[in-house]
Amino acid sequence: MFNWILLLVALGIILLGATVFTNGLEWFGKKMNLSDGAVGSIFAAIGTALPETLVPIVAILFGSREAGHKIGVGAIIGAPFMLGTLAFFISGLAVMVNRRKRDDYPIMRVDTAVMRRDMEYFLALYSIAIIASFLGAHPVVKTFMALALLLCYGGYVLKTLRCENGACHVVEEADIDPCYFAPKSHDPHMAIIAFQVLGSLLLIVWGSYIFVEKVQIISMQMGISPFILAMIIAPIATELPEKFNSVIWIGKGKDTLAIGNVTGAMVFQGSVITAIGILMTDWRLNTAALLTVALTFASVGMAYLQIRWKRHLTPGTLLVGGAFYFVFIVLIFVGKI
Repeated sequence: MFNWILLLVALGIILLGATVFTNGLEWFGKKMNLSDGAVGSIFAAIGTALPETLVPIVAILFGSREAGHKIGVGAIIGAPFMLGTLAFFISGLAVMVNRRKRDDYPIMRVDTAVMRRDMEYFLALYSIAIIASFLGAHPVVKTFMALALLLCYGGYVLKTLRCENGACHVVEEADIDPCYFAPKSHDPHMAIIAFQVLGSLLLIVWGSYIFVEKVQIISMQMGISPFILAMIIAPIATELPEKFNSVIWIGKGKDTLAIGNVTGAMVFQGSVITAIGILMTDWRLNTAALLTVALTFASVGMAYLQIRWKRHLTPGTLLVGGAFYFVFIVLIFVGKI
């Protein structure tokens, strides 16, 4: 019981750090006069994706070789799955709850060019990462694939910052909360913002270290694979910032920021985080991992096809992601995977 309490405390530390980190990055974007597409798809996405980035790194570096690698791979594969299914579902549900505020319901107020770009990058880069798991463990091949993913993500960042494919409206101060380290200032100094970002980063690292340690202990006590435990617990907790941010933005009618936060995080996870997994583990995906990947592609693919063919997005399509997540959980608990 004590280990479960410490696990919850660790998750709380991670979420607190992620919230403060995201706020700092949003203020950085505001200070640099960046667009809402850039803030949503890059800065907010990377900020809220930081916990699920550090959890596998800490697991791989400081966990035992076998359990640490399983926890790391589980967190890496589980993160885009959680976003592409459960986060989509919650976003679609938030739109339905706020439908009375929307004269254009059920059409969502998203920049389809931005959403299409994010989803295309994710589907392409994540496919490369999955293919890499079948190419063997030769270090040259793994290094090449990992570098290719990182370079492609760099291209995505540049394309977004240049406001290509739309969404060039600059974020206003009203779009973000006051800077946590200078709550009364309307124009906090860049040094304060940097201190907030670095301090919250240390908080996330500390929480991640405790989390990995407790997952290893609990998985041994319960006789559950640390891979399965990490894939369920870690993403649910570490993806909460994306879900909270998206629900808040949808309530304000800022659908591009809301969905861009999710899809931008998926691009980051499908490239940068998987590149870390390719480089730092043997990157062999078991049946559970491959099933998770297939469900992720199915859910994101449905949303992408609607945007591509209909040139709009509706909450009903996003709600289907919840069904895919439910199927996976049922299969785990009935012992099919």
